[in-house]
Amino acid sequence: MSDTTDTGPVLAADGTPLKRSLARALRMQKMRALALIAPLLLFVLLTFILPIGDMLFRSVENSIVSETLPRTTAAVQTYDADGGEAPPESTFDALAYDLVVAAEKKVHTRVGSRLNYENAGISSLFRKAGRKVDDMGEVYLDQFVELDPAWEEPQALIALFADPSWAASAGGEDEPRFEYFSTAAEVLPGATDAYTAWARTIQTEDQDSPTKEEPWAPVYMALYHDLADNPDAASAFEGDTAARLAAAATAIQSPEWQTMSTRDAFVDIDADWADPEVWRTIKTYSSKYTNGYFLNAADFQKGHDGPELRPELQRIYGTLFLRTMIMSLAITVSCIVLGYPVAWILANLPSRTANVLMILVLLPFWTSLLVRTSAWKVMLQQQGVINDVLVWLGIVADNDRLVMINNQFGTIVAMTHILLPFMILPMYSVMQTINPSYLRAAKSLGATNWTAFWRVYFPQSVPGIGAGSILVFILAIGYYITPELVGGTKGVFISNRIAFHISQSLNWGLAAALGTILLVVVLLLYWAYDKIVGIDNVKLG
Repeated sequence: MSDTTDTGPVLAADGTPLKRSLARALRMQKMRALALIAPLLLFVLLTFILPIGDMLFRSVENSIVSETLPRTTAAVQTYDADGGEAPPESTFDALAYDLVVAAEKKVHTRVGSRLNYENAGISSLFRKAGRKVDDMGEVYLDQFVELDPAWEEPQALIALFADPSWAASAGGEDEPRFEYFSTAAEVLPGATDAYTAWARTIQTEDQDSPTKEEPWAPVYMALYHDLADNPDAASAFEGDTAARLAAAATAIQSPEWQTMSTRDAFVDIDADWADPEVWRTIKTYSSKYTNGYFLNAADFQKGHDGPELRPELQRIYGTLFLRTMIMSLAITVSCIVLGYPVAWILANLPSRTANVLMILVLLPFWTSLLVRTSAWKVMLQQQGVINDVLVWLGIVADNDRLVMINNQFGTIVAMTHILLPFMILPMYSVMQTINPSYLRAAKSLGATNWTAFWRVYFPQSVPGIGAGSILVFILAIGYYITPELVGGTKGVFISNRIAFHISQSLNWGLAAALGTILLVVVLLLYWAYDKIVGIDNVKLG
């Protein structure tokens, strides 16, 4: 008689397989844990991850040029920017169509400001042209109206350019978005495009209907060019529209028909519109994404043959990055030198005395950063407290007072004072965990006080030094208020330049590129610290 063994799965009390029951229980525990930390994750996502992602995107985003000047950017793609001449007439026509829409939307100054970052002076060109571009083409408007007064009547143009189904529903309170007539787009592409841009702009910006307004003059300029290129366009239409187009096509063939040069019109507004460098800048920065911000942040620029160094007097960011790293390191070392003895004393005093002294360490946190920085500005200036004391003691002559403000020394002193508590607290918390019996044991084995400290105590306090150094260094490279107030021109950090581009020059793309480079540098330094020291050795007690 043989024994039989049950090889089936182990069951839980409710009859389900034990493995499945355990997996379900673990899944429920994970879901509860996730629900508890979900608010924190959402907060970090909204306040940290998304802003960093937005910064990274802004450092390469360049859509304002192509979106504001779509016809112009398309036209300059075939333009030889290195030929030494301005682009052909058709490119200036495209610019006129784009600018009249941009000026109506009041965004022409924004694209001018964007291009002005790369070529100083372009901003004024766009401002001047934006004020006068709607007059370009009036010579054609007057002649069309003189030929047939119906050309300035909105309904006549609606019959020419608007889709019949759209025209049937237009004019009411809930007028749909303008739709062009496909036949008009085939035989009169330029004029249809210009009229469509005008009609939709009128609807969105002026909250008006194209059935009640006369188009801009550049629409008639586009109509002239289309009829000149396609004199038989009238055959695609019927009735009065066909008759008007046929008459206009015949009239423009006459030597008496007056024309204008869009290029000359722009040059009359400002002669710099004929400068090839202006158009090279427009072409270079016509794509939706660009590496131009990063090149500028690295003291480079887009040259004829690729990236090239900027002129020596314009290379400022490399100097600022190097200064920021060196001064932040100096501030960190100063905090270690000044903070270590304080932390050691606090860790080895009786608890009651240490708690009282700890209040003095924390006291700066209860004082405004601006007040503390201003106090140092008063103390360090040539007529300040420190110089007055040195003169009174006879250490410094009254006519040879020390210059301690508006330079790197002032920045290091003020920021060391501000960041010192961030160094003391991590070191103090680690030193508190060091058992004093280790030092007594070392001395009992013949070690001197210095040997016992250096060989036994100090290595155990290194994790606190590491934690404080990382904290102080990262805080230092991001400070901009204190360097701005006490650093002058030689003691400011790269963070001051980032703040300037964000709040004053409004060059957010360059500010984002500088911030991205700074972020990468910090991550590289963090990685190097981890490889050399080990991030696992950083402790807070």
